[in-house]
Amino acid sequence: MERLSESVSALVSSYEDFGLINHCNGPNLPSRESIEDILADLDAIIFPGFRESELPDQESLQLTTAERVFRTARKLSNEIEKSLSFSCRTNHFSCEGIGCRTMAEMIVEDFFTQLPEIRRVLSLDVAAAYRGDPAAKSIEEVIVAYPGLQAIAVHRLAHYFWVREVPLIPRMMSEIIHGRTGIDIHPGATIGESFFIDHGTGVVIGETTVIGKNVKIYQGVTLGALSVKKDEADTKRHPTIEDDVTIYSGATILGGKTVIGRGSVIGGNVWVTESVPPDTLVYVKTGEHILRPKQ
Repeated sequence: MERLSESVSALVSSYEDFGLINHCNGPNLPSRESIEDILADLDAIIFPGFRESELPDQESLQLTTAERVFRTARKLSNEIEKSLSFSCRTNHFSCEGIGCRTMAEMIVEDFFTQLPEIRRVLSLDVAAAYRGDPAAKSIEEVIVAYPGLQAIAVHRLAHYFWVREVPLIPRMMSEIIHGRTGIDIHPGATIGESFFIDHGTGVVIGETTVIGKNVKIYQGVTLGALSVKKDEADTKRHPTIEDDVTIYSGATILGGKTVIGRGSVIGGNVWVTESVPPDTLVYVKTGEHILRPKQ
C-alpha cells in the first residue's frame, strides 16, 4: 500500500507538470455518456416505433413524442451550455451578451424546429439504401441493421450543431458513431440527399468534403486532404463529389481542388488527386492472373 500512496503523489504532481491534459480546475465539459444518451433519444424520435419494446399507438403518439422532445431538449440544453461556457471562457466563442444558458436554449429550440426537415432527408437516405443494395429485404431492415444509415443519421444531427458553431459536441457525436460503425464522417462535411454508404467499414469523409445528391460509396473509401499546414486548416482541403457518383471500395480521393464530376464512377482501389470530368469511369487496369498447381 505504501507504493500506491507514492503513486498517488506522483500522479498528482503530474497533473501540474503536464497541464495540457489536466482539466481539474476548468469549466465543466459535456459528458460523453450524456451525449450518447441524447443520441439514443433523438434516434427514437427520428425513427418512432423502431426502438421501443412496446409500440406507441396513434392516440398516444402525441403524448409520447412530447415527453421525449421535452426530456431530450432539457438534457441537450445542459450539455450545450457546458460546451458554450467552456468556449466562452477560452475566448473561442461569445454568447453575445445573453448568457450561455439562454444561448443553449435558443440553439436547442431551433434544432427541434429543423428536426422534421432532417427526418425528410433521412427518409431519402433510407430509400437510397434500400434501392441501392440488392441484399436489402425491407426498409425496416435498413433502419434497424445498416451501419451506413446509422452513421449518416448521426452526421446529419452533428452537422446541424457544427454549422451553428457549437463547440465539442458535434465531434463527440461523430466519434461516438465512428466507434460503433467504423465510419468516420467529420461533422463539417456537407452531404446531399439520398446518400448511401454500403457496408461502410473504414470509410473516412473529411471536414470540408462536399457531396452532392444520389451518391453511393462502398467500404474503405477515403475522401481526404493532401498534406496541409495547421494554419491552412480553414481552407477547402477535401474533395467535392457531384451528384450521381458511385465510388467503389478502397478508393482514395484527396485534395480541396479535386472535383469528381456528375455521374462518374470511381473504381476500387483508385488513387485520385486531380479532378475527373462528368460521366467518366476511372479504374485500375487489372493485371494478369497466373494459375498453376501447388507444388
